[in-house]
Amino acid sequence: MSDNKIQLAALDMAGTTVADGGLVLRAFESAATTAGIEPQGPRREQARRYVVDTMGQSKIEVFRALLDGDEAAAHRANLAFETAYEALVDEADITPIPGAVEAITALREAGVRVALTTGFSRSTQDKLLAALGWADLVDLTLAPSDAGRGRPYPDMVLAAALRLRVDAVDRIAVLGDTTSDIATGLAAGAGIVAGTLTGTHSADQLRAAGATHVVASVAEFPALVLAH
Repeated sequence: MSDNKIQLAALDMAGTTVADGGLVLRAFESAATTAGIEPQGPRREQARRYVVDTMGQSKIEVFRALLDGDEAAAHRANLAFETAYEALVDEADITPIPGAVEAITALREAGVRVALTTGFSRSTQDKLLAALGWADLVDLTLAPSDAGRGRPYPDMVLAAALRLRVDAVDRIAVLGDTTSDIATGLAAGAGIVAGTLTGTHSADQLRAAGATHVVASVAEFPALVLAH
């Protein structure tokens, strides 16, 4: 394990290390229709705003909130979302955020373990990883089902710390583009909880959520981690 204080970097995928061209919102439209949310009108607009505000959270949790805790309806909507997203992955140009591969490589070469986390299902995460050719890029990949709960809970970060044998939670660095990523990192007790400006939320939103740092992109993250 690295002599550097930070031993683990837990990085979000869509919006942080991966550019998916807004597929989350496109897949949501399909799922919302399946869930019975009218295609037009205030309820649909409110749902769209909620999806943006909670971007990064486990999608089943988002649908539970939108559908007033109706578990069966939430699971139907979540399945529709995952099906639509996976179909869109086949059509879209899924690319790394510029500098992401180099940043991950630099961290690992410095002895920092790297985990990729997501609010998507395991099957959707695997499809993204396959589209990118990232099967061997990192030490660990985690979806909510691999850890217990998704964001904003700390489960994925803590599961990564356990599996990769991190000595203490303050030796973890978290990076994400949403306030949900920030909430997760803080709940996990990470030493660095950084926001990136390549995704959903602004610098002001990320700082208000408690980000310890804000970087322009993942490309700047290794310098922050290795200087800590």
